[in-house]
Amino acid sequence: MQHERYVGRMSPVWQILEVKATEHMRRHPSKWFEADPDRAERLSGYAAGLAIDYSKQRLTDDVIDALLALAEERGVLKTRDAMFAGEHINGSEDRAVLHVALRNRSNRPIVTDGQDVMPEVNTVLEHMERFVDAVHSGEWRGYAGDRITDVVNIGVGGSDLGTRMVCRALGSYADTGIRAHFVSNIAPSDLASKLAVLDPRTTLFVVSSKSFGTQETLANARSARKWFLESAPDEEAIKKHFVAVSTHTERVHDFGIDTDNMFPIWDWVGGRYSLWSAIGLPIALYLGMDRFKRLLDGAHAMDEEFRTREGRDNLPLILGLIDVWNADFLGSDSLAVFPYGTRLGFLPAHLQQLMMESNGKRVRIDGQPVDSHTSAVLWGGLGTNGQHAFYQLLHQGTRLIPSDFICSVRTHSPIDRQQRQLLANFVAQSRALMVGRSQEEVEAQMREEGADEQTIQRIAPHRVCPGGQPSNTILFPEMTPEAVGALLALYEHRVFVAGAVWQIDSFDQWGVELGKQMANELEPYIGEGPDHRPFDGSTRLLLDEIARHWSPEQDGESMR
Repeated sequence: MQHERYVGRMSPVWQILEVKATEHMRRHPSKWFEADPDRAERLSGYAAGLAIDYSKQRLTDDVIDALLALAEERGVLKTRDAMFAGEHINGSEDRAVLHVALRNRSNRPIVTDGQDVMPEVNTVLEHMERFVDAVHSGEWRGYAGDRITDVVNIGVGGSDLGTRMVCRALGSYADTGIRAHFVSNIAPSDLASKLAVLDPRTTLFVVSSKSFGTQETLANARSARKWFLESAPDEEAIKKHFVAVSTHTERVHDFGIDTDNMFPIWDWVGGRYSLWSAIGLPIALYLGMDRFKRLLDGAHAMDEEFRTREGRDNLPLILGLIDVWNADFLGSDSLAVFPYGTRLGFLPAHLQQLMMESNGKRVRIDGQPVDSHTSAVLWGGLGTNGQHAFYQLLHQGTRLIPSDFICSVRTHSPIDRQQRQLLANFVAQSRALMVGRSQEEVEAQMREEGADEQTIQRIAPHRVCPGGQPSNTILFPEMTPEAVGALLALYEHRVFVAGAVWQIDSFDQWGVELGKQMANELEPYIGEGPDHRPFDGSTRLLLDEIARHWSPEQDGESMR
């Protein structure tokens, strides 16, 4: 793809936004609502079943117009069209970026390198459906003739986070008789704690690694294989209890997995965008293939919103531009994500990889250094839990921290008035962060409560909440597969928009490789003596400390 000519911070549009940012940081957002009764209706909308309110952001219509002009200047929608057209927008790896093809429920042709990818995508979906149906019907059984009751996904990063998050989010739909487990950490306790409660005769392992060479995944897979063979009659039994999601047929075969039970993925699918592919096989096994398809339906609906709409009607575009506004013009260096409702508890972890691995870059796509900040630091946690923990920083701290509040209106598990209370807290916190409470208001309240003036003067400053913290609110009727699919696709496109504005490659992740290489270099020295270690002083010190406490049994022989 021929990329747009670089447009830097000195462009007129950028300079206009810098001026507006200075003005807007002097004004309190609550005043905008007082002066503009239609603000909330104008700065909100619907996309693929999600209600999205961004009216609490520190911006006005003229800022939105300038941000849209910036998107035009940076060729954001041209790059969007290039992605959907199958062009190689992943410049450093010379690849197309086609996670949208994985959930292309319209089945319209999507061509890259002269080939329509949809027939291959549909073939893999059909393979997944046959396999899932066989497991659920009991046609596929373990080596001893038992039905499969537990599925263990062995992966890491994009082969774990998204799949784990979706299974948790849609747990109310898990009526297939299958329990889902996830192993990703190379720390032995992660795998050992799962195996301790599993029966090898009824357990199916899904080993997810595009190259079938990822260190953490292969270490866990080999240990799971060893555990399994301690009770299995022979290695032939592996074929009934291990399947693979990979592109490397030879390595899968050498592991002992029947390559007929290998589900392929493609180099145009990045790991953090892969839950829509066969990486999502544990989702389908846990929920059923029909619900996995509904997840795809929701994501496709959001894809169409992003692909076909323009200007303010394109909410993924608007939210991505707001992220740029907050990071580069208002000086915020983080984004907090607060899902209300336990089932979305893993959402911040998934979004951390999506945003920070995608946009945590220091050079533009042409290889030159960026001249602005790029990705925010994404963090967060469950809503009401956070209210009793880190929300204090948002209400009374010194940093500008934009946040996203996410909730479904209805719950699958109603108990007394708890969902009503949850929603009240959900709305109240975003309002409190914006409106705040002035010293005058605090003093008036304390007088009403009967406090004396000396106490008021001493305590009131500590109870002031400045407000002005920007937020987005995302609501949907119920936690359905469609809603979850739409929500995840919304964030994917939002990340894409910000990356396109910054003119970086949002789809490579070269920074991940350095630590892996160093770990491989260091492993032979773990637990060994001090001789011949060509490292810096700190590394040698840490190796010495490890060697002091190391014991041979740490290289465990059995997982039982």
